[in-house]
Amino acid sequence: MLGKNKSFRGAGTRIFEQEQGSSAGIISLLDARAPTSVRELPIDKVIPNPEQPRMTFHEETIQELAASIREHGVLQPILVRPAGDRFEIIAGERRWRASKVAGRETVPAIVERFDDATALEIALIENLQREDLSPLDEATIYKKMTDELGYSIRNLATKLGKDKGYVENRLRLASAPEDVREMVALRYDTLTAAYELMKLDDKRKRRSLAKRVLSGDLTLVRLRDRVARVLDPKAQEPKAVPALPQLRDDALITATRKLNEALAELARAVGDEGSRTVPDGDRQNLAKFLTISRARMDNLVARLRSKA
Repeated sequence: MLGKNKSFRGAGTRIFEQEQGSSAGIISLLDARAPTSVRELPIDKVIPNPEQPRMTFHEETIQELAASIREHGVLQPILVRPAGDRFEIIAGERRWRASKVAGRETVPAIVERFDDATALEIALIENLQREDLSPLDEATIYKKMTDELGYSIRNLATKLGKDKGYVENRLRLASAPEDVREMVALRYDTLTAAYELMKLDDKRKRRSLAKRVLSGDLTLVRLRDRVARVLDPKAQEPKAVPALPQLRDDALITATRKLNEALAELARAVGDEGSRTVPDGDRQNLAKFLTISRARMDNLVARLRSKA
């Protein structure tokens, strides 16, 4: 455990390493200040940040961290700023919550005076480093960084090392209808489906399709077809996927169905007659892959016919 008022030279370098990596921007910001010290603050004098960007804290991980704190103590201090006669958390709310669960009366903390904008930026970036951050929390953080801190999408993408399109999609998710957000909250793997559903203004149809996605009753390929038909009822019916052959073996039926759906989704990704814009490198590599796959298919056909 860190002693009270123990000197903490280079605090910025280590504070964000308790649970994950650290941000170069935050480190340079803290290290540029005079060497500071760690204080043991009464845990009931520490309050969470009302602007906390993170919406979800997983009870299981809090309990695991609390168990570690009982055995080893709080290995890295939290970061706070004065707030009247209390101290407001800037970074480290999970450690504070887990310390309360562990029954601690104090928590080690670095006390710094940050303005609102700097405190918010540190809190946002610290939260982005969490492995268990949900897509919805990530989307909310991106929105705060653009709306409240003035980041452009391009600058935000550069700062975070993300693709510009990735950031744009997360910002779309931040403004998604509640039913779509609920779907993603229940199953993180429905993100692509969420972007499809966001095209629909009809709440009743959107909720109905979201329920089918959650139940596993609707594949992404079929969802796209449903959405396209809702948006343009007069549109030509999509090309029919070849019917499955009459098979008795369950393994063959399952494998054939998956192959059918995968080919249909690949065709949609490429676009009709290759009309969709696909990077040259991807086009060439995909063509090579399909050539190899065709050879494997021809070999499989030959094997099947040889047994006839």
